[in-house]
Amino acid sequence: MDHYVSEVLTRSANALALSGNEAIAFFAAKDILGSEHGNVHQLLTLPEPVKILKKQKGNGSWKYPGGNPEIRNQDSYDLIETYRNLGFLVECYGLKADHPAIRNAAGFIFNFCATEGDIRGILGNQYAPYYTGAIIELLIKCGYADAPQINTAFNWFQSTTQNEGGWAIPLRTRGKKLNTLSMRFKTIEPDFTQPFSHLVTGMVLRAYAVHPSHKHDPVAVKAAQLLASNLFKKDNYPDRGTAGYWLRFTYPFWFTDLISALDTLSNMGFTKD
Repeated sequence: MDHYVSEVLTRSANALALSGNEAIAFFAAKDILGSEHGNVHQLLTLPEPVKILKKQKGNGSWKYPGGNPEIRNQDSYDLIETYRNLGFLVECYGLKADHPAIRNAAGFIFNFCATEGDIRGILGNQYAPYYTGAIIELLIKCGYADAPQINTAFNWFQSTTQNEGGWAIPLRTRGKKLNTLSMRFKTIEPDFTQPFSHLVTGMVLRAYAVHPSHKHDPVAVKAAQLLASNLFKKDNYPDRGTAGYWLRFTYPFWFTDLISALDTLSNMGFTKD
């Protein structure tokens, strides 16, 4: 690393350290400067993780506030809320599978792994490759890369790509709406001749990008090339109906946006060119 780059990184880390956020300061020192001062578990005394951990239920889930039983049962709603809170604990506070809250949350999520390999429930009876990819990403990051359910999920991803590459929501490829009625249909198989969705593809690729032995799978590289060629473009399906969604940022990452896509492409070895 040349002197200029080293100086820029040091200044960046110092600026982040002054942000007033202890978690940001901790990871700026650790990830940018390589400092190993302190343990990540010291962050668990901060108000937000204390609040999150306090609300975890005995079965490892978090209760979704509200919900409509005509759309999903309570467990499926709780799966969404568990995904949300797992994201904060893993991405913002660095928790791994050595913490009981993570082990319990993973156990709850694995109960939703269908025989085919997807995580089923958020869309009722329907396949949800985008949520599956995003949840698998978090499970890999916190230490479950070698779990058999993870390997089965990657086999499922490989078998469900659209003909041109990438992924889409199967019921969307059949012209169905994301509504109560559709979620109660018998599981709808995809029409692989229809175009891919960059919303879905970006979320599935997040799982590939953090897995040491899958990030360079040919199916993932092809999908990543499609994602890179569609930055700032409107999705092929109505769920992210305008190009403006690329600039609607969230962290922890939720749906595909510009930062999540660049993070994924970078982790897969793509350069700025």
